[in-house]
Amino acid sequence: MTALLTPVVLENMQVYRRWRGSSFLSELRQLLLAWLLIASILLFFCVISQQVAIYSTQAISVWLLSMPVLLACTHLARRTVLNYLRKHGKNSRTVVVVGKGEAARNLQQTLTDELWMGFRLQAVFSDGTDHQHIMHYVQERHTDIVFIALPVEDHALIRQLLAALQNTTASVYMIPDLFTASLLGERHVYDLNGATVISLRETPMIGINNYIKRLEDMVGAVVILCAVAPLMLIIAIIIRLTSPGDILFRQERYGLQGKKVVVWKFRTMMVSENGDNVQQARRNDERITPFGAFLRRTSLDELPQFFNVLKGDMSIVGPRPHAVAHNEEYRRLIPDYMLRHKVKPGITGWAQVHGLRGETDTLEKMEKRVEYDLWYINNWSVFLDIYVILLTIFKGFVHKNAY
Repeated sequence: MTALLTPVVLENMQVYRRWRGSSFLSELRQLLLAWLLIASILLFFCVISQQVAIYSTQAISVWLLSMPVLLACTHLARRTVLNYLRKHGKNSRTVVVVGKGEAARNLQQTLTDELWMGFRLQAVFSDGTDHQHIMHYVQERHTDIVFIALPVEDHALIRQLLAALQNTTASVYMIPDLFTASLLGERHVYDLNGATVISLRETPMIGINNYIKRLEDMVGAVVILCAVAPLMLIIAIIIRLTSPGDILFRQERYGLQGKKVVVWKFRTMMVSENGDNVQQARRNDERITPFGAFLRRTSLDELPQFFNVLKGDMSIVGPRPHAVAHNEEYRRLIPDYMLRHKVKPGITGWAQVHGLRGETDTLEKMEKRVEYDLWYINNWSVFLDIYVILLTIFKGFVHKNAY
């Protein structure tokens, strides 16, 4: 019961949230409150199930008192190691500050002086009037975080800046002032060494969650590749015998943070388009080989992408990668489109298991796909990934839109 209960309680009481920039006392307070709840629940069940007599009172007392001490020590050790790494330039995130006034100056000073927090200040823009320049700067340098510290009277400028930054993959945080409630909505609030910041765009896929996701991908990819290796060999032989050309098709796609990666698939067409003008597959597409049509209908052409997962370019579950030409087209048409690239692209995804796959011959279809992708990113968990994988196994391989 302890093993099952502890991660659930710690997760829900936000002990596993990002503590970068927060004091250890804040983390310790939350950890002790969570342990108090866990101990109370366990003791309650022991009493009502009349199991108390089985255990030594002394043993229970020692356990109840030692566990929070040990938990605190492990969290302190983790924080100490991370602080050391961050002071030496490791485990850090790049930052741009946009703003003026005391709040912006204090934040700039904190980011410069407190290296243990793991932020590397790239630039400070005193105002956001040249928002296109800021957007290009953030894009070119793959900035992780943008802090906005503009006064309330610049709310129109802030909206323009947010609209420009939606074309990047940077997380955006607000240094709050008296600000328009309609713009903020429901957001996460964090303490940054005494300064209150509000998240406007973020993803749960950083920190420890990033390592959990990577471990999940590596284990899953190894197991699946071992299971399907004979099938992949048979597919490769049939492709070689039935049509001229390479067995594998390689195409550039946008990966994590919008950086280009090369994605592998079994070749299903007579052509290998990988340029500025890539035409999506259509129903009865003459470019598709007979065996390629079967592979596409059954999604077997995606199997080589498990090597992409092992390489670290993709995940098993995530937003499906689009051709570079399609990304450049839709990033101009769909707000927040580039936020899909705050995580690694996936072999299967939340949009795909809901039937949003295949040709996107209308803008509305791509908008709906992006909507599902962003929901997945904002609500990610290991259990959600397992659920998507199970849905893919039972109903996601074959679909009427896969052609």
